[in-house]
Amino acid sequence: MVLGPSSSEVKKRIREAVWRILEERRVATFPLPVKGRIPNFKGAEEAAELLCRSREYSEARVVKVNPDSPQRRVRERCLLDGKTLIMPTPRIREGFIILDPSKIPRSHVKQAATIRGAFQLGQKISPEKLPAVDLIVIGSVAVSREGDRIGKGEGYAELEYAILRTLGKVSEKTP
Repeated sequence: MVLGPSSSEVKKRIREAVWRILEERRVATFPLPVKGRIPNFKGAEEAAELLCRSREYSEARVVKVNPDSPQRRVRERCLLDGKTLIMPTPRIREGFIILDPSKIPRSHVKQAATIRGAFQLGQKISPEKLPAVDLIVIGSVAVSREGDRIGKGEGYAELEYAILRTLGKVSEKTP
């Protein structure tokens, strides 16, 4: 019996191809190189604005957004739109940060939407004390038409979800 490549090998090939194509076509933007990252890209801000016009976003009060560069505008919009923002610290080393838009002056929102600014203007919080999350925004290296995603290969998005799910902060119905 001859077996094909493992799913981890297939995912690795897809990641490598996406990273290479984004850079070859000059679609990737800072930070560069994109290899090993959730890649930032030309159009990320427009993608964020499309998300923010969705029913799921409009109805959400608490939004969990990953800390990667392409999602910076989503984090910014959450704060501008009065939504509580939950952001995992990079590699979940220090847990989560909660940002209350009522405590952040509008003049500091751009700063608060960055990793450094979130540490300065937000509050580190244990997962047990987090409020229920209404919407999860996760960056990806690739996404299938069916919605299956591939991240950068370290499993942090899945671990964050597992933590929130175990604690009852999200459910299988959380968009």
